[in-house]
Amino acid sequence: MKRSEARPPNLVARLFWTSVVACPVAFAYGPPGLAAAGAAFGLVLLRHVDRPRRFRARVRRVARAHARTLALRRRQECFVDAYGNEIRDGWLRECDYFLDRTVLPQLAPAFPDYVEARRAEALAVVEAVAGSVALPDETTMPEDGIGYERFCLARLRAAGWRVHPTPASGDQGADIVASRGGLRLVLQCKRYGKPVGNAAVQEAAAARGYWEADAAAVVSNAGFTPAARKLAAATGVALLHHDDLDDLHEQDLPAEA
Repeated sequence: MKRSEARPPNLVARLFWTSVVACPVAFAYGPPGLAAAGAAFGLVLLRHVDRPRRFRARVRRVARAHARTLALRRRQECFVDAYGNEIRDGWLRECDYFLDRTVLPQLAPAFPDYVEARRAEALAVVEAVAGSVALPDETTMPEDGIGYERFCLARLRAAGWRVHPTPASGDQGADIVASRGGLRLVLQCKRYGKPVGNAAVQEAAAARGYWEADAAAVVSNAGFTPAARKLAAATGVALLHHDDLDDLHEQDLPAEA
């Protein structure tokens, strides 16, 4: 059923059909029947009044199943610009995407009238769940680019990858070459104060061919622009946060497009 065709639960209709069943019972059984009819009406009203709470609880349940991923995406997509402003545009887009693709398809059948009317409440729940996850402290992350490359290399090595840095000159877009399970991966590492753009994705894709690798990735602390995400999807380049390196598996990497 299309969203525009979805019909919300009708309280009047529910009360009507409850009365159709309950009133004859009340007349037939006297006071006990009347008490049962009153209880039935009360339950119908209580369930209707309780719908907002149940809606938020369902959103929370779905979000908690993806809590760590949401927390990582929140950290990746929020950053402070050169003027000291917290930029959350990427994270807000991620919340909208998660809500539309993961949460609402599960809730729309039971809450068709809430899909848009209470969207702000659902987004607030997702924000709260993402903020409730304790992620590893980032204070140990190096401030310079070379140090960040070594930082990423060490995390890959700890995750079981065989790794080596590329030469400072002539790297052809790759900072690290890693291999595991017969797969060769080239990575470009970007320690930025703003989202990474298209150029890094293009360089990683080129490095994959130069190093005869099976997969390519760009690793950053600051997230990626929408254009970079679109290009990465088209070229088969993985976009990662350095926290992803701790549990990176071969099957997590896209094949060359």
